[in-house]
Amino acid sequence: MNAPTALNHLLPQVNLREVPAALLEALKARFGDQLSTALVVREQHGRDESAFDVPPPSAVVFAENTQDVSDAVRLAAQYLVPVIPFGVGSSLEGHLLAVQGGISLDVSRMNKVLSINAEDLTVTVQPGVTRKQLNDEIKSTGLFFPIDPGADATIGGMSATRASGTNAVRYGTMRENVLALEVVTASGGIIRTGTRAKKSSAGYDLTRLMVGSEGTLGVITEVTVKLYPLPEAVMAATCSFNSLADAVNTTIQLIQLGVPIARCELLDENTIRMVNAHSKLTLREGAMLLMEFHGSPEGVKEQVQTVQDIAAEFGGAAFEWAETPEERTRLWTARHNAYFAGIQSRPGCKAITTDTCVPISSLADALLDSVTEAQEAGLPFFLVGHVGDGNFHMGYLIDPAIPAERELAEQLNHQLVARALKLGGTCTGEHGVGLHKQGFLVEETGNGAVEMMRTIKRALDPHNILNPGKIFAL
Repeated sequence: MNAPTALNHLLPQVNLREVPAALLEALKARFGDQLSTALVVREQHGRDESAFDVPPPSAVVFAENTQDVSDAVRLAAQYLVPVIPFGVGSSLEGHLLAVQGGISLDVSRMNKVLSINAEDLTVTVQPGVTRKQLNDEIKSTGLFFPIDPGADATIGGMSATRASGTNAVRYGTMRENVLALEVVTASGGIIRTGTRAKKSSAGYDLTRLMVGSEGTLGVITEVTVKLYPLPEAVMAATCSFNSLADAVNTTIQLIQLGVPIARCELLDENTIRMVNAHSKLTLREGAMLLMEFHGSPEGVKEQVQTVQDIAAEFGGAAFEWAETPEERTRLWTARHNAYFAGIQSRPGCKAITTDTCVPISSLADALLDSVTEAQEAGLPFFLVGHVGDGNFHMGYLIDPAIPAERELAEQLNHQLVARALKLGGTCTGEHGVGLHKQGFLVEETGNGAVEMMRTIKRALDPHNILNPGKIFAL
């Protein structure tokens, strides 16, 4: 886990609220051994993969069902104490940090698949079910859940942050794939949003409101998501290029021509070197596209031939194929471990990560200029991108003993996001706002839109107890 970096002027504002002994006593009476105030447990729940350093929550409640969540929130509301939902702690932007103190509400024990409706291509799960667990439990149905953010995140956390990942170019994000939710409100009430029907015109779209709200409007306790038939044929391939520009321009052509590629990931030379060392691979060191094709055997062959023809126009070479599940798994596991490969490449370093997303026609300008800035700055970095939908990630590797490196990383981050916004993009394609992107949210949406968000927050959470201090300040 990424340890914090102590640099005072880059830390979030911390305004701890009192957690009365009476609340802890009430929680102990209600939850017994499901409540922990042990420092090691609190510290585990007060740290994510961001570089922020914030005091841990005062206690952790391990919820096992919806009523547990409701009772915990109701008690916290009675004492006006913050509640921070917790899944597996894999967020990157400080989402779960207790910047105003309070109680961490761990839903990882709520890990049951409640109902599989294979005929309707839907499944309903508790929020602590992870994406790998879900796919393991439904594989006998011939269906799968495609959203893959890399980490084995919980479905509840993925809904709360509107996650996406490597398959988004074909299957969309959590926004498109969540049909219905059960949510505990700020008062401890329980509501349901949406149904298993594929569409609805009934009133406000509360499901979409909750998806991406980062735990600030309610605590998700059930999720109904779409499933998809397992493709008849799957093939993965790597293709190397002489330059990042050639790889990016190949991607742009693929998308603009409507090639139905399932995954299209970009790794730069730095990242390939790190991944090879970490995962014991021998990938050619250079700009690389890692792609996957889904469909019928004939359809996959057509996609492959089209991609080869387009890549050849931009100097793409050294195509290598992974057709067996074991070969594909090894490739994608290496890709998903790029973050850890980066950290291990510089012993003792910490990673300042960021992501952005731009219209596909602006991808070359956004990505290549950002890489040039990082190279000129001389700070070690890694680059990975879900470039099929215009989304890419930069990780700047800093020495925590050198404050100037943290400042430089944040400066590069600011320039990257500013460029994306200028090109019609967003400050975050999938990480979420959390603590790190709050200033950028105002730049992207404007003060009027942020004030409307604040109005919604005040209406649904008048005492500001649900994950306060995230997305924006009240």
